Amino acid sequence: MLSANPKDTSPLRLGEEVRKIQEALKLAKHQDQFEIATSWAVRVEDLRRALLDHKPHIVHFSGHGAGTEGLGFEDNSGITQLVSSNALASIFELFRGTVECVLLNACYSEIQAQAIHQHVDYVIGMNRPIGDVAAIEFAAGFYDALGAGESYNYAFSMGCASIQLKGSFEYSTPVLKSRPSSLSVFAKKTIKADAMSEKELQQKPNRGISFNISGGKIGSGIQAAQGNKNVQTMTNYTAAEEQPNIAETAKEIQKLLQQLEQANPTITTVEKMNVVAKAVDKIEKNTWFKARIIGAIKSAGTEAFKELIDHPLVNIFIASIEGWQQAE
Repeated sequence: MLSANPKDTSPLRLGEEVRKIQEALKLAKHQDQFEIATSWAVRVEDLRRALLDHKPHIVHFSGHGAGTEGLGFEDNSGITQLVSSNALASIFELFRGTVECVLLNACYSEIQAQAIHQHVDYVIGMNRPIGDVAAIEFAAGFYDALGAGESYNYAFSMGCASIQLKGSFEYSTPVLKSRPSSLSVFAKKTIKADAMSEKELQQKPNRGISFNISGGKIGSGIQAAQGNKNVQTMTNYTAAEEQPNIAETAKEIQKLLQQLEQANPTITTVEKMNVVAKAVDKIEKNTWFKARIIGAIKSAGTEAFKELIDHPLVNIFIASIEGWQQAE
């Protein structure tokens, strides 16, 4: 976390913002996956040193922005020193692959966000001035979601919804620049562990004829045991059964969303996201059903599978499970 409020600029509640973020992560379900390093009255050299010292996954800047002129850091006298978009892009290029997300909680910072996005997958900026209250609420909602294990996309939406929940129209001020991936900051560790387990399973000898009911995949041992003719027969059976399985999986998701919708309100954006979060949590606990969903998306494609789910929350649901296929 980098904060700058030069003495020739209007005062910001940066301490309150840091406190809210620390509180969000301290109470988070996955609090052990986060470590916060803070720097105050940040100068240009402080940014460089912080990136080198901490090798962070997330860089959060709080302060003033001046649009095309740059972000407001401090010089050695505490006076504003504007840093250009190109200069920021150049420094983050050196940390490509290490920094996953940059959050610029400063007015008119969308221009800098776009420049940094050349090298960082997830960058958030502001397309207009943003008030202290809205900036703090966005940060709190964003880190609440990350701490709960959600993706950067989901956390961004939660941040915007948090602003809206306060009755502010500034919820459209934050802008997310993203590439197709929705892994949370700590999801890679889980994925790596799962991948190792999968590799161990693949290395085990295949004995006889084997296929899984949900995906209809044929085990590699079938050709040696039964010959090419039977392989062709089983392949045709798989193709015939695959589409009904996809439709059935979509109907089960639709039914789950309907059940949760009946038990929970879905009027506001936050309430809708809460219902989807409950659905995703239930599916996460059922590894067999989750595997079926991943298989269905791989077979039919995301858009085709989404069309099979007749429910108003389908777009939020699909966005929330974006990372599952990459993880698989």
